[in-house]
Amino acid sequence: MAESGEPKSSTADGAPSTETKIEPFRMPTVEEMRAQEVWNNCAIRSAFSGVVGGGLGIFMGFLLGALDNPLMHDPDMSAKKQFIFTAKQMGSRSWSNCKTFALMGLVFSAAECVIEKARAKHDVTNTAVAGCVTGGAMSARAGPQAACYGCAGFAAFSVLIEKFIDRHT
Repeated sequence: MAESGEPKSSTADGAPSTETKIEPFRMPTVEEMRAQEVWNNCAIRSAFSGVVGGGLGIFMGFLLGALDNPLMHDPDMSAKKQFIFTAKQMGSRSWSNCKTFALMGLVFSAAECVIEKARAKHDVTNTAVAGCVTGGAMSARAGPQAACYGCAGFAAFSVLIEKFIDRHT
């Protein structure tokens, strides 16, 4: 008997075998299927990604806005003016990052969802193309060369993150 109370089994050559228990298949409930249908909707998935991206942008803006040194702008500021200046910087940077991250999340999620549905595959190619679309769209105002660099950079970054997380196995 093994220490866990289960008998040890061994192969013909005497080496212990590793037996895996097979779990019974469980059918999803109606509620689980409805929730899955909701998340399969590209508009809902994109809107949710935009909201979460906006929240992340607000957090990043507060964090980076607090690091802005008011003494660089006017060395003779009082403590009260420094506090007010820092609060304004945090607010403006938070709003700017909120818009940027929300747009980035919305465009990336929408592109990936639409590409995934069109290709009927769930692989890293979808991530690369969605990254290219997002990077190109985010940098398109700076001109075609910037859009190309944005496309290539965001696609490469998206693939690296995808490989790091390893979602498509």
